[in-house]
Amino acid sequence: MDVVSDAISAVRVGSPSANRVRASGSWCTRLSAYEGAGFHVVLSGNCRLLLDEGRRPVELSAGDVVLLPHGSEHVLADAAAEGDVAGRAVLFERWLDAEPPRGTGTAPVEFLCGKYRLDRARAHPLLTELPDVIHLPARPDRHPELHAAVGLLARETEVGDPVAGADIAVPSLLDLLLVYMIRAWMTDHAADATPGWPCALGDPVVATALRLLHSDPAHPWTNDGLAARTGVSRATLARKFAALVGRPPMAYLGWWRMTRAAALLRAGEAPLTTIAHRVGYASPYALSHAFNREFGTTPGRYRKHADAPGTAP
Repeated sequence: MDVVSDAISAVRVGSPSANRVRASGSWCTRLSAYEGAGFHVVLSGNCRLLLDEGRRPVELSAGDVVLLPHGSEHVLADAAAEGDVAGRAVLFERWLDAEPPRGTGTAPVEFLCGKYRLDRARAHPLLTELPDVIHLPARPDRHPELHAAVGLLARETEVGDPVAGADIAVPSLLDLLLVYMIRAWMTDHAADATPGWPCALGDPVVATALRLLHSDPAHPWTNDGLAARTGVSRATLARKFAALVGRPPMAYLGWWRMTRAAALLRAGEAPLTTIAHRVGYASPYALSHAFNREFGTTPGRYRKHADAPGTAP
């Protein structure tokens, strides 16, 4: 798998969910913080998103997409909302139960509100360095795959008679939307001079090294062997990798092996021997020793307590 796919699959838990909402007039609703990532897709009309007091609202228009990677608490409101919007915002669940208002004063707005359940106990740094809010405006010349997914979601979630196969199509499209949102943000920031994951994946040497480590973490990698495969000296690889990724290549590989082992333990009942071989350990004993050093618990106890996000010891 590639790095972005690995980063998402390592923390994703369960299926995403979404509600299609239509409101008009004066309204505001608060979405509480949660263990995951939130997103909004504006299908028609205009509204605004507010985070902490003192920060400028994010103005949203039809076709815009917003990702809140860290599940931050926030407020959605009509485009003309003024004054103490946060103070009078109604919790989203209560707002939905009472049916969003159909008043006058502002044009109707229709949007998808949803969330992805993520286990942050072992989040990849690619995800942890994402900003609180990623706003991707509807620009026809940028990210056509993202806007194509928005169009498909709009069709599959139309109010009215159920669309055949929507129960399968919608969660799959939401998963695709997450990939496209993260990809769009990374593309937009690939030219940034600041060290980070967009820069790392845009660097030919570091990107090649990461792709090799992720494609075969069980391989007996060494610094010399990895440098030879990337076509540079060991010193050059070590310098570039540490500068952009934040740790040396072998330290990153050790961390990633433990992250993959944890994900495999959460995912099912694969024998420990199988998991050990898949992440580069010669025996279950060797994996257990490394796992206990990293997590402070055995693989068996981790698996037992990892049924709910964030509960693994």
